[in-house]
Amino acid sequence: MEQKKFKKIGILSSGGDAPGMSAAIKSVTCSAIARGVEVVGIVGGYAGLINDDVRPLDIADVSDIISHGGTYLRSARCDEFKYEEGMQKAIATCKRHNIDGIVAIGGDGTFRGATDLSIRGIPCIGIPGTIDNDITATDYTIGYDTAMNSVVRMGDQLRDTSESHSRCCVMEVMGRDAGYIAIETALALNAIGVALIEIPFDKNAMFEKIKAMRAKGQNSFIVIVAEGLGTEFGESLTKEIEKETGVESRFVRPAHIVRGGTPTLRDRSLACVMGDKAVDLLLNGVSDVVICSRKDEIIATDIKWALIVDRMFKNKLKDGDLDAFSAEDIKAMKALCEERRAYFKNMYDIIKTIGC
Repeated sequence: MEQKKFKKIGILSSGGDAPGMSAAIKSVTCSAIARGVEVVGIVGGYAGLINDDVRPLDIADVSDIISHGGTYLRSARCDEFKYEEGMQKAIATCKRHNIDGIVAIGGDGTFRGATDLSIRGIPCIGIPGTIDNDITATDYTIGYDTAMNSVVRMGDQLRDTSESHSRCCVMEVMGRDAGYIAIETALALNAIGVALIEIPFDKNAMFEKIKAMRAKGQNSFIVIVAEGLGTEFGESLTKEIEKETGVESRFVRPAHIVRGGTPTLRDRSLACVMGDKAVDLLLNGVSDVVICSRKDEIIATDIKWALIVDRMFKNKLKDGDLDAFSAEDIKAMKALCEERRAYFKNMYDIIKTIGC
């Protein structure tokens, strides 16, 4: 596929919103226009593609959105797109507007939609935008850094009131299937404990440490819990802490507040670089890939590979998932999963050692 065949591309954001998505939209728009390609925005993700909610984008439309939280093109989950009838409606919209390819910003659900369109003749490239950082194929996702900074800011405020009242605060942070926000913010907040799905939680050791530190005169404690452990886990743990240690404890769930806010420098930069890379690849005939950051290098990874390695890391593989991959591919998947597991273990051990 030659570059000259691309006259118009579409951009959409899908799934949960994340700070920096608008920066990615700006980057894709400006990069494409600079290469002589028209751009349209698809409003509301795949639902917008099905419902023909498409509008032209020019540089003036996106010139000031780099600092905006959320997503300029809005987002929605779309069950209809999971079925062939819905996909055919989306394809009809692409043909009606002469859309030659799509850049899709979001998480694993977004990428499944992108690969479905690629298979059916609409070239797509994915950009990882999710605060959870739960795309195993990439080291960082757009929105992750901003979300962590929001948690740290709120955690510092909790520490202030906990110190005043000699309390322990248990803070549940987002990350439906991943504990990245939890592990990183626990370290930054000097949490005395962190509970997440990737590592067995030694709550009894944490109880003993709280009692020992209180005996030495420490007034306040922070415990971080990942939401992936379930809606009741954090509240139950809070009651246990108070019962086992005698330290008055409170439970806090910031929830969707963490999704919002002005994107950090890192998220803006990552979004801009990934957006430009996506356009460059798409216009040069590359599709069905997701843009990833690996060891400070921006690379393209096959979407199917990215989806399956993600299932592998999360222990969600199904029968037949690996059939289409070579022994070399599977070896690389396992190596990446081990790298991720080693990261969590190392971070957990550090927190267990120095947290107080």
